[in-house]
Amino acid sequence: MIAGFLLHLCLLLLFAPLLQGVITRTKALFAGRIGAPLLQPYFDLRRLWGKGFVLSRTTTWVFLAGPAVALTVPVLASLLLPFGGLPAPISFEGDLILFVYLFGLGRFFTALAALDTGSSFEGMGAAREVTFSCLAEPTILFSLIVLARISGGLSLNSLFGPHLAGAWGTGAAAPLGLILVCLFVVLLVENSRIPFDDPNTHLELTMIHEVMVLDHSGPALGMILYGASLKLMVLGALLVRLAFPWQTGHILGDVLVFLGGLLVLAILIGVVESTMARLRLVRVPQILIGTVLISIFALVLVLRST
Repeated sequence: MIAGFLLHLCLLLLFAPLLQGVITRTKALFAGRIGAPLLQPYFDLRRLWGKGFVLSRTTTWVFLAGPAVALTVPVLASLLLPFGGLPAPISFEGDLILFVYLFGLGRFFTALAALDTGSSFEGMGAAREVTFSCLAEPTILFSLIVLARISGGLSLNSLFGPHLAGAWGTGAAAPLGLILVCLFVVLLVENSRIPFDDPNTHLELTMIHEVMVLDHSGPALGMILYGASLKLMVLGALLVRLAFPWQTGHILGDVLVFLGGLLVLAILIGVVESTMARLRLVRVPQILIGTVLISIFALVLVLRST
């Protein structure tokens, strides 16, 4: 029990920044450049955590609470989710609701920290971030409801259990495919990736997530970047467990398959960002409403087949 818990945390804390490095390297290869080393995110975190704080006199404790909560929330959410053949350290009926709203809590404090600066510019980014996330949350909830209907359970351990391997060969394959597409779109939205956002942009009229953290520096910015890497891995774990539910029967083999699936997902994100342009802001809500409708349609298909 304790060994599995520690292995679960080690996989999350040590592997998550590598996904950002794989995405950056993939984009560099598409652009014909060598690009930064795969371990560059680790170097950046070490550099930021070695610096001091620069705080405005107009901010309060909320400004520092935002990065702390943004770092803590993905760690707590990961404890509810199985990693490969490792079961979730914490599991109970209905934990899928807690999983969704843990990220809502992190988003709330990040937006609150942006508003605490008193900057209308950061307030604009916070408004956009919250709006897009409110449209993405129903997709996650309906997707989990579909998986709950298929599995017959209400915990993430049962939703993403080995039964999914058999479900892909039944009439549930079509709903599972639709849910897989919806969750991939949510992954891009929640992690501020192209085509919904650009983590490297510096254009005032198009910045969303990045504008919310402009006033953070040093260790606080390091916590935000590390929290973003953890969030990418946790949400990516949903996709990997759904797309590759087969297990080898050995914990080490299952973990390697799981980590390999995450690397493939990171490469796929890099390919999407290299081949697609960013959407206009007015198009983002339309896409998200479309994913909500698709997830509802997947639920209808499941209900009709059972």
